[in-house]
Amino acid sequence: MMYKIQTLNKIATIGLELFPRDHYEIASEILNPDAVLVRSFNMLEMDIPSSVKGIARAGAGVNNIPLDKCSQRGIVVFNTPGANANGVKELVIAGLLLSSRRIVHGIQWAKGLVGQGDQVPKLIEKGKSDFAGPEIRGKRLGVVGLGAIGVMVANDAVELGMKVVGYDPFISVEAAWGLSRNVKRAKTLESLLAESDYITLHVPLNDKTRGMLGRERFAIMKKGARLLNFARGGLVNNEDLKSALADGTVAAYVTDFPDEDLLKFDNIIAFPHLGASTPEAEDNCAMMAVNQLRDFLESGNIKNGVNFPDCELDSIAPFRLVIANRNVPNMVGQITSILAADKINIADMINKHKGDYAYNIIDIDRLVEGEILDKLRGIDGVVMVRMIEKNK
Repeated sequence: MMYKIQTLNKIATIGLELFPRDHYEIASEILNPDAVLVRSFNMLEMDIPSSVKGIARAGAGVNNIPLDKCSQRGIVVFNTPGANANGVKELVIAGLLLSSRRIVHGIQWAKGLVGQGDQVPKLIEKGKSDFAGPEIRGKRLGVVGLGAIGVMVANDAVELGMKVVGYDPFISVEAAWGLSRNVKRAKTLESLLAESDYITLHVPLNDKTRGMLGRERFAIMKKGARLLNFARGGLVNNEDLKSALADGTVAAYVTDFPDEDLLKFDNIIAFPHLGASTPEAEDNCAMMAVNQLRDFLESGNIKNGVNFPDCELDSIAPFRLVIANRNVPNMVGQITSILAADKINIADMINKHKGDYAYNIIDIDRLVEGEILDKLRGIDGVVMVRMIEKNK
């Protein structure tokens, strides 16, 4: 079996090398690709070929991929959460220090001393008091969102001597296992905001989190709190933030999602979007994306699915059916009835659902073709059927 992979951005070579060349053809322009690898390319208006079965984003955010359209067609979208976590974490730690010690302002001031000649050392010594700021040791850091990045930030902040409190009502078991026992749990976001000297956001942007920090929650925060946002710009209501910056509620805002008006504020520290801009993060994202695509194409397994549930089944039979469908009653019954009518034995199967869609992996003892596949595709609500023959 030869699979075709289309790359819409430059993908790290160390990842692409994980595709065995005797079974995979990889190119930026290719006819009838089986899957797509993407980083930042905007796919929202793209005419996605009918041959595409999966799309892997080498990174965490998927705002550039038309998820609804993909779901309706049974195209599984993957991302790589955690692959760039260390790179983002290091930037957040740098942001913590920059927000406190007025380092950026000091650098800008010092650069302005060019031309002062022998007076520079004296002026540097005299001017240092204008850039004083508190140490972070012993201060309280509130971490909103305890996924891969949030957990790393919380743990490292503990090691730096900070008192850390975290808020995440949906923390995963895996993340909880990795979280330092010294991180305290906030029962509500409001309690975290009220007691934190520093606040860092690590949640996805969706309808529930959009504008989560606005006027009412700024009013709860400690006067002079420092806010870091390396997650998504839409999490903070910028108009309300400007008021909080002006009245001193927020002493500093560090972000890689500024707008022009925010750049005018002296207490804004704005970065380019550098979180994953390390060779290590790019390599990790590429390897993770490739491995997930391979497992999906070759075995039908889903790991880190965005629009379909994670679903993995160890293979115990030579043939496998994978079926995606809308999450409505009696889908499994209809699928298994069609197989039973043709005397096809099911060796093992798994069914998982996520939101409006479900995914099935069914191991069977013989190849299914033609009419039976057409019957399965003809079930109202089925959006994708694929037959996988092992070792092909």
